[in-house]
Amino acid sequence: MKLMEIYAKMKGDINKIENELERVVTDEQPLLSDAALHLLKAGGKRIRPIFVLLGGKFGSYHFEELKKVAVTLELIHMASLVHDDVIDDATTRRGQLTVKSKWDNRIAMYTGDYIHGQALTQIAQINNPIVHQMLSKALVEMCIGEMEQIRDFFNTDQSIRNYLLRIRRKTALLLAISTQLGGIVSGCSPQHYNALYRYGYNVGMAFQIRDDLLDLYGTEKQIGKPPGSDIRQGNITLPVILALQDEAVREPLLQEIKRIHSEGDGADTSKAIHYIRRSEGSQLADELANRYIAKALAVLEQLPANSARKSLTEIAHFVGKRNY
Repeated sequence: MKLMEIYAKMKGDINKIENELERVVTDEQPLLSDAALHLLKAGGKRIRPIFVLLGGKFGSYHFEELKKVAVTLELIHMASLVHDDVIDDATTRRGQLTVKSKWDNRIAMYTGDYIHGQALTQIAQINNPIVHQMLSKALVEMCIGEMEQIRDFFNTDQSIRNYLLRIRRKTALLLAISTQLGGIVSGCSPQHYNALYRYGYNVGMAFQIRDDLLDLYGTEKQIGKPPGSDIRQGNITLPVILALQDEAVREPLLQEIKRIHSEGDGADTSKAIHYIRRSEGSQLADELANRYIAKALAVLEQLPANSARKSLTEIAHFVGKRNY
């Protein structure tokens, strides 16, 4: 089963969430609305809402309650993208101009804050302190992850452990609490919603590693931005860290990264990508992503064998092989 087939099965609920996202970010302040809608209309996989809805199928599925959680988590993700693009000085995302490129940095920062504020308005409708505690903790961790990424820009001496902790905070946590909160809001057992958390976490780790590999192997059409954007922005990802451990390419790759750093936005990354591809770094990163997928699939065995578990299995396989 392909990812879009899973989405097709849930089309009615997904469309309602999409409509709610548009409603929530539309405000009487036209500039904020235009900027937020620009990001929303650029699309996205909406994997966090999907995880919320699927997590909800392990308890009593109440769509209206799950919708509030799903919209909240997607808005938080959207807000983080707007802020990321300012930090990374990114010009395109999903093949469209970023908010900071279409308007400017100030508009982008306020747009991100506005979207984040709307997310908090949505989750405030959920009368469950556990939901609020988990969400607030995840938000703090996400911010720490962002600061650690800034700290490590162009740091070629960072460890694999630091990278994994960073992507746990930046990416995996929000996916983990998506499935978990879906389970909590639907009233499933702690055993099951904790298993849902571990599933989302492992898929999230694999998702980010795959994203980092796509930046080196994908085309601009596939990934919606120029290949090599991570290196150009100073983001030293797992394939690069592992390539730097290969003595055959370490020195020329270090020289290329230094040159890219000095040249800035317009730097050509093709030689750096060439050296990374020559090393075992990408293969080792791919193997680690596969191990996270295997862990996610193993966790699913602890959950009831229903249609949601089957869909989560297919999503894990998709993430393990994705090329967009």
